[in-house]
Amino acid sequence: MKITETAQNFRIVGDIISCEIYGDGHINRTYLLVTSKKRYILQKINTALFTEPDKLMANISAVTEYLRATRPDKQTLTIVPTLQGETYYSDETGAYRVFDFIEGAQAYSSASKELFAASATAFGGFADDLSGFNASVLYEVLPRFHDTVKRLADFKAAVKEDKVNRVKDVKDEIEWFLSHAVYADMLTSRLADGRLPLKVTHNDTKLNNVMISPSGEPVAVIDLDTVMPGTVCYDFGDSIRFGCNTAAEDEPDLDKVHFSLDYYYAYYDAYVAAYPKMTAEEKKMLPFGAIIMTYECGMRFLTDYLCGDTYFRCTREGQNLDRAHTQMRLVDEMIDNLAAMSRG
Repeated sequence: MKITETAQNFRIVGDIISCEIYGDGHINRTYLLVTSKKRYILQKINTALFTEPDKLMANISAVTEYLRATRPDKQTLTIVPTLQGETYYSDETGAYRVFDFIEGAQAYSSASKELFAASATAFGGFADDLSGFNASVLYEVLPRFHDTVKRLADFKAAVKEDKVNRVKDVKDEIEWFLSHAVYADMLTSRLADGRLPLKVTHNDTKLNNVMISPSGEPVAVIDLDTVMPGTVCYDFGDSIRFGCNTAAEDEPDLDKVHFSLDYYYAYYDAYVAAYPKMTAEEKKMLPFGAIIMTYECGMRFLTDYLCGDTYFRCTREGQNLDRAHTQMRLVDEMIDNLAAMSRG
């Protein structure tokens, strides 16, 4: 079936003019659907990763409907229903969904300090706006995604199995991750005993998941596929891991890799200002969220390296190992700057 025929199963307005591949996302296949009346985003959902699209779309629908009801002054994703009134359409070729195209804004892949701060305003506002939402009703579409204790167990299992005979070459890296295991349960234990409140988390808080206006103002948070219950420290930490690295994630020259405290302050101040409902424990744990999310990601890179590079896409030999090294460097520098990261 042609993609334009698939589009006709949705309540779009106007005659279809074009439907072309759009953007550079790696998870779902995304198209820009243009009609004589308006523009839409049509996506083929990656059901190899999101095996239960009904739960995926239920999460997105619940969160966006809540935001539309409680913050009508803000833009959010708008699901275009199927002709039968469903949130997605499926046939023998896959599962599909359509959103209204968000006009007058764009997503960026690289961050100036100002754009990075704008993303903090967006994600902090997202957390604040959803602070009254009962996160426990959301499905875990990727179970235990940020359970660092489980990630540590997976890492230890990969070391023990030594599937592709690489353990002998990375003994120092293995020891580094094991020696930092004290951080693994700092967030999960606080969620379990209630010290950290269960909140809606985005779980992919990179700059390119915020639509920003030409004047530099955040317009909307997008890509809600990984919206799940968790702690806002996950989201804050992953933003810092991504945005405060002075080099590429897979930079082989570690002399170029540093944790930018300047960018951290820009993000931290904007995030805290946009999230006035933040609890004292959440604020206290924000710097640890940065350390833990970076530690977890580095451990996942090294785990994949030990398993033969089967999860993260690699374009060259040793890329996952380089990725692990950058995260290790960032964690070390974050720990050195922990007092400064707490901002008093």
